[in-house]
Formats: sequence, C-alpha cells, structure tokens
Amino acid sequence: MGQYLGNDKENDKIFYKLANLDDRIQNPDQMITHDIQRFSAHLAAIYSNLAKPTLDVILYNYQLSRNVGAEGLVLLTILVQSSAALLRALTPHFGAYAALSAQLSGSLRHTHSRLSEFSEEIAFFGGEETEKLLLEREYAGLMMHENMVLGKRWWHGCVEEGIVKWLWGSFGLCICAIPVFFKLPGVHSLDLGSRTEGFVTNRRLLLSSSDAFGRVLYSYKDLSELAGYTARVSMLLDTMADVRKGKFEKALVSSASTEENAKILKGRGEILESEEIQFENVPIVTPNGDVLVKSLSFYVKPGVVVNPRYSVSWAAFGLSTVSAMMTTCVTRRFISNVGGIVRKPPASQFILIPQRPYLSLGTLRDQVIYPHSKADMEERGITDTELLAVLSVVQMDHIVEREGGWDVAREWREALSGGDQQKIAWARLFYHKPKYAVLDEATSLVPPEMEGMMMQHATELGITLLTVSHRPSLWKYHSMILQYDGQGGYVFTKLDAEKRLALQQEKEMLEAKLLEV
Repeated sequence: MGQYLGNDKENDKIFYKLANLDDRIQNPDQMITHDIQRFSAHLAAIYSNLAKPTLDVILYNYQLSRNVGAEGLVLLTILVQSSAALLRALTPHFGAYAALSAQLSGSLRHTHSRLSEFSEEIAFFGGEETEKLLLEREYAGLMMHENMVLGKRWWHGCVEEGIVKWLWGSFGLCICAIPVFFKLPGVHSLDLGSRTEGFVTNRRLLLSSSDAFGRVLYSYKDLSELAGYTARVSMLLDTMADVRKGKFEKALVSSASTEENAKILKGRGEILESEEIQFENVPIVTPNGDVLVKSLSFYVKPGVVVNPRYSVSWAAFGLSTVSAMMTTCVTRRFISNVGGIVRKPPASQFILIPQRPYLSLGTLRDQVIYPHSKADMEERGITDTELLAVLSVVQMDHIVEREGGWDVAREWREALSGGDQQKIAWARLFYHKPKYAVLDEATSLVPPEMEGMMMQHATELGITLLTVSHRPSLWKYHSMILQYDGQGGYVFTKLDAEKRLALQQEKEMLEAKLLEV
C-alpha cells in the first residue's frame, strides 16, 4: 500500500497515475486485495507441501536402496522420472489459468462496483437492462473459464492418480519382489519366511515413499498456480515501478500517429519550481496522446490587484478539457511535460475544487480540514470555534447543530446536497489558505450572491484564483482571461469585465432576434 499510495515527500501518487495515465492495470484494487492475498497463501503453503515430503522421499529411498539394492532403486527412479515427465507434458498451464481467472473475477468485481457507484444515474436513465447485459457478459466469461479449468482438472486428476498410485505402485512392487525371487549379489541366502518379511517391509517403505513423492508431485499444481499469481503481483510491481519513473503505456488516439503530433509526443520539457506560474511553449496533451494545444504560453503573477476589493489573477473559459489538463499540469506533476518549460510553486501551495468535491469517510470536522487530522488542526492552533467561523463564511455553520456536532460521521455525499458540498469545499479552502486555488466549475450549484461572497473572501485571504468556468458572472472577479477557440488556438489577455459583459448581452440580444426571424 505504501508503493500504491506513494510518499508525500516524493509526491508519487501512483494510484492516480495507474488509473489515468496507464492502461496495463484496469483493476488494481482486485490485485491488491485478492491476488496478493492468494499469492501469500500459496507461497506460505509451499514450504509445508514440499519440505516434509521431500525429506520423506530421501529417507525412505535410502532405506529402500539398502534393502533391494541400488540397482533396483536406480531402475525405479528411471521409470518414475519417465512417467513424471509424461505427466508434466500432459499437465495444462494451470498458472496461466489462475492468472486469467483472477483477471476475469477482477473485471466482474469492477463492473459491479461501477453499478454501485453510479446507481442513481443508472436508475434515472433506466439503464438496468444495459447494466444487466454487461454484468452477465462478465459473469459468463468467468463461468466459461472456470468450467473449462474444472474440466481440465478432472481429467488431469484421473491421469495423475493413475500414474502416481497405480503405475508407480506396480513398478515399486516389481522392484520389491526382486529379493524374494532372485538372489542379489552380496546378500546372504534367506529362507522363505525372511524373504516374505523383507517383502512386506520393503512394500511399506515403498508405499510411504510413493505417498511422499505423490505429495511432491501434487504440489506441482500449487507451484503452477503460485506462478500465475506471481505473474500478476509482478506485473503490479513492475507497472508501479515504471509509472514512478514516468514510463506509461496508454492507448493513443489516431491523431497521435501524425508526423507533427508524434514529434510533439516524443519531446521532453522541464518543470521548474518557482513562486509564480509560467508556461513557455508548453503543449497541452491528454494521456491518450490527443494534442489539444500545440504551444501554450502564459504568465500568472499572484495577487494582481484588479480593484481595492479583488486580487485575483486569472480565469480560463472555453474548452473545459484543455483547462482541466492545464490546471492539472500546474498543480501536480501527474502529466509528463512533453515540451517547453513549466514554472510553478510546489503542489502544497495549491488546492483544487472540482465541480463535484471529494468528501471523505469520517466526521464533519474531517470534511472541512481534509486531508488534515484533528491532531494536525490542533497543532496549527485552530479550535472548533474558529472552524465554525470558517463555516459561517459559506453560511454552513448551522450544519454542525443540525447533524449533531463535529464528531458525527455520515456518508456525506448522500447527506449533503450538491450546493452544500461545494460550500464545504470552499470552507476547506478557507481553512488551508493556500497560495493558489484552482476552481473547476466550483460555484455551479450555489446562488450568485453566495458565489460573490466566497470569491471576495478568498481574495481577502490573499488566495490567487485560477478559475475554469463558462459563467460570465465570474468575469468581474478576474483580471486575466485565457480563452480557447476549440481548434487548438487560444487568447491570453487582460480582462475588461464590463466591456465583455456588455458584448455578451449584445450577443444574446442578437441571437434572440435571429431566433424570432
């Protein structure tokens, strides 16, 4: 889990990169919770399944060689090894079957988890039949594979039992009978009773040795399954190691193969730490190789004063995909920089507020101070009273009494409306007071007057706002605008909010008149 979740100091974020930047592992949760557990169980069982039977084979065969002679034991070994080689040749690839079985069961679990996660949307659109078909397809694939494996196990078990118990037993009895019917060199002649007693003793030794050798051979299937789970775990570890080094394997779009785009994707840029944000000829590229902007250059200076009340610096309108990719590149080193130079502050100075904020499992207090704990909050010298004042800024202080206190735990995604969730996210912003805040449609579900109050309070705290939005009402809170034309071009210029709003109103009036015509 340490490798998967990464280290805060190294800022690996492997869990994010596996899910968004690499296609090799579709269900890491299945591999971590199931495959590693099965791998560990099989590995722990190998010692008991191999160590004692191997020792028994050595001891029993040593004693048997003294009774029937080394020549007989050599002959028995040759016969057993020959039949064992035949059995191994007939043995199916149980390791590959185990790996495929784990993959199919993981795919089924992933499909079902999506049904649980998006149950509201599926129910609203009436998608039960479609989801049922998807689940049945995954289930049918898993059942067909398991039935095929069970069939192979059945006939392989019959062949294995026939060779191990019957064929090897016949070989052994023939070897044990040699001292009874033939005089061995160097062995004194014995009477019939002594020969019979020796035959019974050798037969018991043979049965014990045969049983021990059979257990060794049975463990071959366990080794095959262990090899399958080892391949799955190894793939997980190797993929995480590659992702940590910035080596990704992602299915690319067809446009990525064009000469110009391919040249961009092969490039390498620089990401430098700075107090300000600056892009110099940076291509904006999605993880699947879609080049959205071939060369983007802009500069963000924190705390640019627009008027005495507002000190926000930048707004992005237009292609939300381009804006999201760019803001992600600014805030985190998740996306490889394929060209140009990116200068930005450390990630600790950023907070991202998406349209649908993330609410963790925990108490009401945890939602406001996330990802801090109560101990972290107290270490900063912040009390619950001060935290309540933060909630009062977004007019959510009443929720503490309504829900039953700071320490009450809920499934907050269900307990709070969309607008309340966005207010909690803004309260989280005011608690952390970062240098920059990236707002991705972060006020889409709150009233305009509440939107203005939150924007104003953020600027009073000295937070530079980088806003991704389609709402013209936010223009007056920003001094710069980065607008895309949808064709790979952009405009980055100073924002005259009054002039733009006037032009927007004129445009809407003309569109209304055209509709009348």
